[in-house]
Amino acid sequence: MSFCIRHAFITPRLLAPLLLGAGLALSTQAMADNWPDEGWEVIPTEQGYTALLEALHSAISEADMFVVTEAGPTQAAAQRGIEIPGNRVVGVFRNDFAVRILRQSVPAMIEAPLRFYVTENEDGSATLAWKVPSAVFSPYSEGKDDELARIAAELDALFADIGADTTAP
Repeated sequence: MSFCIRHAFITPRLLAPLLLGAGLALSTQAMADNWPDEGWEVIPTEQGYTALLEALHSAISEADMFVVTEAGPTQAAAQRGIEIPGNRVVGVFRNDFAVRILRQSVPAMIEAPLRFYVTENEDGSATLAWKVPSAVFSPYSEGKDDELARIAAELDALFADIGADTTAP
């Protein structure tokens, strides 16, 4: 296996999947401390990974949003005999938002679906995280008063509600 590196920097977040894929163990807690400071919501919970993932699916449905994509390396690694903590990215969106966003910015649709990220911690608990929609769409927006910013703010509220419902005791 060979890798071509075009950039002179590799962050721990980029390096971790490579090391995990190679079967090297990394501390999940060390990774948990490296969430970005801006543009993310991160909610550590006492729920287990499977329970948190099930609660997320339920909250997405209750918010009238849809799971568009879902991916994670955990099961594929297990099939290869490698054990890694639970890790799942859940892409969420709805067509009415897609149409409204496309009317404002065709390039902005590369960001859809927006994603929730469920990660299993060393102690068996799990964390729910997501990039805040207004932060995701800000490069395509002309400011707080444009329609794309208003749509992103609606999505911010929806994602915050889904996050709160998912992590409620």
